[in-house]
This record gives sequence, structure tokens and C-alpha cells, in this order.
Amino acid sequence: MPPSPDSRTDDEVLAATDVAVLLRHGLTQDAFRTALFGDGAVAAAVTLDRLGVLPRSLVFLAGIVRAGGLGYAAELPEPLPSPEPAALLREWLGGAAPTAGTPQAEECAARWLEAVAEIIALRRATRR
Repeated sequence: MPPSPDSRTDDEVLAATDVAVLLRHGLTQDAFRTALFGDGAVAAAVTLDRLGVLPRSLVFLAGIVRAGGLGYAAELPEPLPSPEPAALLREWLGGAAPTAGTPQAEECAARWLEAVAEIIALRRATRR
């Protein structure tokens, strides 16, 4: 059994992770996918949790990505109810939209949003 990785604080994960880059490349390149769903999802969850985003908002947005595509979701004036996280998420999605030209990449983006939502929900449940 391999040794478990050293623990890192939220701030260390945020400092070492560029969510926008991982999302842009992780949707289409297998080499980035593990990092996207690992550190990328954790960093996104920490960031959005600190901004007060509810998990259900991300799950709803994942449904929009499935129905209309990543580009459509990125162009929504309010992809999330609050302005600051909405602008950040619009930036992340907008950067990834041009590279996500296949149904598989769009589905991957929706699953990633759901993973981020789940991490936020778990973080909140453990704080109670």
C-alpha cells in the first residue's frame, strides 16, 4: 500500500492550483483529468465555499451545461445567484468552453461541477 500523501491546508491547495488551466485542459486531455477532478475540484470547492456558493447551485448549473453546453453556461449573465462567484465561474467556464467541443467534454464539465458541489456539501457537513 502506498504511503498516504501529506496533508495540505486549503490555502496551500489554492496557492498550488490554477483551476482555470486545469478546467481548460482537463476536459479534453487525459493527462490533466486526474488533477482536474482532484486538486482542481478541491480548489474550486474551497474557493466557491468561501464565497458562500450552495452546492445545489452548482448541480443546477451542471444540468444547464448538459442541456445547453459549456459555452451557453459560460455566457449566462448570472450562472450563480451572487455576483462575485458568478463572475469567477463565468471566467472558468468561458476559458474552458472553446476547448470543450465534444459531447464527452461537455459531460465531463457537468460531472466536474457536480464533484465540486459534493465537496462543498461534505465540507459543510463536517463543519457542523
